[in-house]
Amino acid sequence: MIVKMSKYVFMVYHKEYDQFLQELRDLGVLHVKEINSIRDDAALQSLLGERKQIGQAIRFCEGLNKGADAAPSAAVPANKEEGLRAAEQLEALQEKKAKLLATKAGLEKDLAYMEVWGDFDYTNIRLLKEAGYELNFFSCPTSHYEPKWGEEYNAFLVNNVQSVTYFVTVTKAGTPIEIDAERAKMPGKSLSELQADYDRLDASLKALDEETKDFAAKHYHLLVETDKLIQDEFNYRNAWAQTDREAEDRLMVLEGFVPTENAPALEDALNEKGYYFQQLAIEEGENVPIKLRNNAFSRLFEPITRMFSLPNYTEFDPTPFFAPFFMLFFGLCFGDGGYGLLVILVCAYFKRKVSPQVKDYLSLFQYFGLAAVIVGTLTGSIFGIALASVPALAAVKDYFVSSDNLMTFSIIIGLVQILFGKTVAALKTMEQRGTKYGIAPMAWVFTIIALLCAFGLPMLNVQIPEIIQTVCYGIAGLGLLVAFLYNTPGKNVFLNIGTGLWNTYNMASGLLGDTLSYIRLFAIGLTGSILGGVFNSLAIDMTAGMNIFLRIIVMLLILIIGHAINFGLCTISSLVHPLRLIFVEYYKNAEFEGGGKDYRPFKKA
Repeated sequence: MIVKMSKYVFMVYHKEYDQFLQELRDLGVLHVKEINSIRDDAALQSLLGERKQIGQAIRFCEGLNKGADAAPSAAVPANKEEGLRAAEQLEALQEKKAKLLATKAGLEKDLAYMEVWGDFDYTNIRLLKEAGYELNFFSCPTSHYEPKWGEEYNAFLVNNVQSVTYFVTVTKAGTPIEIDAERAKMPGKSLSELQADYDRLDASLKALDEETKDFAAKHYHLLVETDKLIQDEFNYRNAWAQTDREAEDRLMVLEGFVPTENAPALEDALNEKGYYFQQLAIEEGENVPIKLRNNAFSRLFEPITRMFSLPNYTEFDPTPFFAPFFMLFFGLCFGDGGYGLLVILVCAYFKRKVSPQVKDYLSLFQYFGLAAVIVGTLTGSIFGIALASVPALAAVKDYFVSSDNLMTFSIIIGLVQILFGKTVAALKTMEQRGTKYGIAPMAWVFTIIALLCAFGLPMLNVQIPEIIQTVCYGIAGLGLLVAFLYNTPGKNVFLNIGTGLWNTYNMASGLLGDTLSYIRLFAIGLTGSILGGVFNSLAIDMTAGMNIFLRIIVMLLILIIGHAINFGLCTISSLVHPLRLIFVEYYKNAEFEGGGKDYRPFKKA
């Protein structure tokens, strides 16, 4: 749910304002209302740049797997300059390594080229030159090489590599050489000299890596503390930047939002210090910060909500509404109980080794894995094995869900979510605009449910009494009457009828298109199960003629590689398609608006 907020304005004498901001920061509950853009403030932009620099240095240290193991700093750095110097030194080490790597790449290229020519001493070439002879290096396609060059220019073959001939000519100084070949660009050092340079460079890189790792371990916590200092300075300066100045800059005016549950504590603390404040009404359309609060299960899905957009303050938090659906959709798309069990076990293993933030993501995937285990067990698919075809399970094979039933279930669950979304939209309209404006949308919900019961249940071989069918027709007729005559309260009847006809067209076409999207839940899940079975068949059929030991090895390779590929594809599709169903189909039918801004209280980092 969205935590209720209270809006306050504070008016403080300019000489007391600095102390007032420190008091607010210590309380740590006020979200400062932004009335000025930080893009126009050079000081704030500079702080953002410094924090970006420190952040990059912190991530680099963490990437070396030393930051988390380094001993914590004994004290907070005296100032941010100390941490910025450490970040600059780290950047210098990275630049030095980049230059060495570029040099290494050049040496590797020269070494690869010189291996074609072999190892020779350039001293001998200089001696030939002093004696009045020139040694030239050439290469050409092997088919273009002419033996007569040996007589005309004393050409000697050196090597043939990939249909390219490498040769040298020995001629008197100044002799023109006219042959159809490319003159080679030699590195200037022999192969052994280049190899020696490469070994020295490689040793320098290893020493630099050790120096960088030691530096990262030593300064990691310094960088983290510096990041906090810069964040605190940014928040403090931003509070000043969002302050209005009245009465010739003697009266400082600040507005902000506080969670209503924290408001009494804030008021008590400020009253004790003698500061003046006043609670204001939240205006319509005001960008109120959003703080979400959900139970342990729904809270795991909040990153998915934030991936699209936070809700605005006047609507409902969609997280608890779509969380069970998303979990079910993942299970339907994954479609294999064995893969789901694997997800649960792998996440359980890594949860012991990761940070609390990452642990929440692993817990989320464990729920996904549980859904896959349930769906896979019901459909009879375990690691691509169709349980219904196993002779030992012949007595219970009729209890497994067939593909036809699974497709029907996908359509039904799609209709359920669509109608649920429309119900949420109607309730939201009632909350935002008034009860009468949500009557027509709610009437459409009852109309669709009644028609589905009257026509849909018989199609599923569910017979309903005639009296119930008549009641459904009555509800549908009454719902249509309300939807046509009361869709725009306060307008004339003809406008309502016209709007009702347009809404009917949109409702029918939209409902059909949205429902068809849910068939993919069945298709994607079925594809994963079939592909897993294909790899099982390949492992058995392709190794039929092998001896037992070789067969076991080859079968394991096929099964591991095949199921790894299938597992990766299932994971991707099982995340992407449920996201699409939530963000497109559900959000559209629930009339999700979004655009909310996260609640960020003014407090010390």
